[in-house]
Amino acid sequence: MAGKVYLIGAGPGDPDLLTLKALRLLQSAEVVVHDRLVSPEIMALTPAGALCVPVGKAAGFHSVPQDRINELLVEMARDGHRVVRLKGGDPLIFGRGSEEAEALAAAGIPYAYVPGITAAQGAACSTGVPLTHRGLATGVRYVTGHRAQDAALELDWQSLADPDTTLVVYMGAANMVEIAARLIAAGMPLDLPVLAVAHATTPRERRMLSDLARIGADLARQPMEAPVLFVIGRVAGLYETAALPLPQRQRGAHLRVVGHG
Repeated sequence: MAGKVYLIGAGPGDPDLLTLKALRLLQSAEVVVHDRLVSPEIMALTPAGALCVPVGKAAGFHSVPQDRINELLVEMARDGHRVVRLKGGDPLIFGRGSEEAEALAAAGIPYAYVPGITAAQGAACSTGVPLTHRGLATGVRYVTGHRAQDAALELDWQSLADPDTTLVVYMGAANMVEIAARLIAAGMPLDLPVLAVAHATTPRERRMLSDLARIGADLARQPMEAPVLFVIGRVAGLYETAALPLPQRQRGAHLRVVGHG
């Protein structure tokens, strides 16, 4: 009898932010197929006897192609295993969870989704910078700053250049110079605040406050380790007055804030 695959969001990294359902299923898994960016604190919660299969991706390097990940999930489930496909954030927000679900459905493998707190929500609560705020932002948009190899970064820049909306860019560190230039060309002000957050909610969290004109140079001078999330908009300016301390184990660490000062 075939097993079942659970497409689970691991959240932004802090294990306390896992849902109860995600934790229960993770701790009963026989096989855990996990992304590179799932935090070590969450991986420590996997059962001692579970087979952990890393299938992580990094910018410009995919250790396991997506088609092979799909095949692995089908193979493991056909062998009768309870499989957890563990993804950073939420499986349905830039997580390719629906692509894996399509492959499972085509193979007749039962599956279920378990949502996770997406990185934008985690970063907002960790830093104290809201995604919406009365008088500053009436909405929020999530976009990916990643592009396929040798492909243009195709986004509707005119639509994204809305001063009343917060723009959150996932996976954008490698292309932030281009992203900033496109937004400026579409009419966004040079001094629009940008908050970059790496490893949000974890002991490795780092932050950088900049603006559209300077974010590329600031990142070049002080690189940030992936995963990095960018909050672009007037709400990011609240960081100067509303910033929360870094996660508990990092309160003595260097807080990198550049620009605006």
